[in-house]
Amino acid sequence: MCDCECGDEGVSPTRRESAYDMIRVDAAVELVLQQTQPLEVVAVQAHEADGFVLAEPVLSVEPLPPFRASIMDGYAVVAADGVGTFPVVERIAAGDMPSSALKHGQVSYITTGSPVPDGADAVVKIEDTSSVEGSEKPERETAVNILKTVKAGQNIRPIGSDISPGEVLVDAHELVSPAEIGLMATAGITEVQAHRKPVVGVLSTGSELVEAFQGTTTPGKIRDSNRPMLLALLSSWGATAVNLGVCSDKKQALKDTILTALEKVDVLITSGGVSMGEHDLIKPLLEEMGSVHFGRLLMKPGKPTTFATLDVQGKKKLVFALPGNPVSSFTTCHLLVHPALKRLRGLPISKCHHTKVYATLTHPIKLDAERPEFHRANLVWDSKQHKFLATSTGRQISSRLLSCRHANALLCLPTGTEVRDGDAVAALVLESSFGNATGVVSATPILNQSAVSSTHVHTTNEKPSVPKKVFRAGLLTVRASDHLLVGTVDIDARLCC
Repeated sequence: MCDCECGDEGVSPTRRESAYDMIRVDAAVELVLQQTQPLEVVAVQAHEADGFVLAEPVLSVEPLPPFRASIMDGYAVVAADGVGTFPVVERIAAGDMPSSALKHGQVSYITTGSPVPDGADAVVKIEDTSSVEGSEKPERETAVNILKTVKAGQNIRPIGSDISPGEVLVDAHELVSPAEIGLMATAGITEVQAHRKPVVGVLSTGSELVEAFQGTTTPGKIRDSNRPMLLALLSSWGATAVNLGVCSDKKQALKDTILTALEKVDVLITSGGVSMGEHDLIKPLLEEMGSVHFGRLLMKPGKPTTFATLDVQGKKKLVFALPGNPVSSFTTCHLLVHPALKRLRGLPISKCHHTKVYATLTHPIKLDAERPEFHRANLVWDSKQHKFLATSTGRQISSRLLSCRHANALLCLPTGTEVRDGDAVAALVLESSFGNATGVVSATPILNQSAVSSTHVHTTNEKPSVPKKVFRAGLLTVRASDHLLVGTVDIDARLCC
């Protein structure tokens, strides 16, 4: 039951003023990161480690290549022998080991990547040779003409030239990507120590909510759009997302649901119930159950966003109580939850913040006089001017989810009256959508903040490097025996142009 005399456990005392001071978003992010520690370390099979953050460095245990390897298809030779006609004493294919050492006056046919026989100190590429009459076909080749001289060591990869024993392959606190998977596979690494991925539950609150994607609604009810949106965001950020459904505006039901949820998740995200209305019960409940670190933010949208920590069976659990307005929920999840998830996954705090770039506005934007705004916008890279251009996604009211469509950045707009067409503004990159919308990766150049003044802002003459373009392709491996290595390959057909 509530503490007032209303007799209704779904109604909180009427509040005219908030008990919480408004704090800046950057201060809120730092508070969140201070309260967040990496999750425990688990053993992960190397081939399943994509998306994990390593707790320990991965070291090579053997040299690569483990033998002297040919860089070319051609002939292993003794460099001092020079040009001439030489007998072919052996044919060495990938996967074969030479049967004997090479002597002066002899050559061995060799394919790319194959072991170079002892005695040989160079490889002549096949284009610098010619066939001897009667030896045109490989199976009949007994001699070959060497047409060009080579230096000792030419076209041979020495033992350990790619990777030496004990070399760091992947650093601790590094996010494993497909490149690291390939590197570990090459080095024969089978298992790594990594931080467990976070489990995050999403709970919608509100007696007015009905399940989305289930047809029509009844009068007075609205579809719960926040929960599926937040679940999708969390999954895209590498978390295990748990759908906790909808809970009505009843205090005891909410409390029981929250406690049950926190027994199985690391982070709880609630949507709705954090404003000043009599049915907004989340803040009082969190005050009763744990420690509330902030309850209002100096921002638009998302002012009533709340962050708390609760002790559950000796473990600290994070709770983000996000506003019910869809755009507020979307924006604050990006700004606050995403950095926390990065930290839980094991990234150092220095890598948990959003990438910041500076972009030139393509049109004027009116400013809010009281609160800084995180304005949804689309960034594109202008290759001629070597800078980002920012275009608003339209009307920015907190209920209009269309403003999130095509948004790949949040413009950090100060209080005031207006920013003009051509002004440069700071923008925080939304990593889950940036590549899709613009064709450029999120690791974009970060310009010096001194290039932007606090009032009317102009771009500098500094030209950051053009972001890399990325695409993915399927790979098919062929054995020397011409048998295919069969497997499943996921192909992303998007081309970044």
